Amino acid sequence: MMDWVWGLLGGLMIGSAAALFLLGNGRIMGASGIIGRVIERKNANQMLENLAFLGAMIAAPVIVLGWGSLPETQITDNWLVIISAGLCVGVGTRLANGCTSGHGVCGMSRLSMRGILASCIYIAAGVVSVGLFRHVLGVI
Repeated sequence: MMDWVWGLLGGLMIGSAAALFLLGNGRIMGASGIIGRVIERKNANQMLENLAFLGAMIAAPVIVLGWGSLPETQITDNWLVIISAGLCVGVGTRLANGCTSGHGVCGMSRLSMRGILASCIYIAAGVVSVGLFRHVLGVI
């Protein structure tokens, strides 16, 4: 498949999950918030729902693999870079009080100024990070 088809499929899956989550329980779907609530054991009455959501996030790519192979990526094989990037994303989502699914998908679709501003900031941070790590440091 062409790359744009994978992007379209992923966007449809994320958008559908966000819509179902909002229609199903009236809450905004933010993956980092859901993961945080599971780790911190907040809202015991919503724990099953949060675990089901995380299970579906893990199961969806596995199901898609049943239709073929995943597209090739340009991810680095440098584990230090991968772990550092993951930690930076985790800290950033806590500082921004949300992640790309919360701010980018749900916030921007509701015309939330907070979501729009957060999305602009994390996209700019991504541009700066790629410029720094690829062109200055040469690690990706």
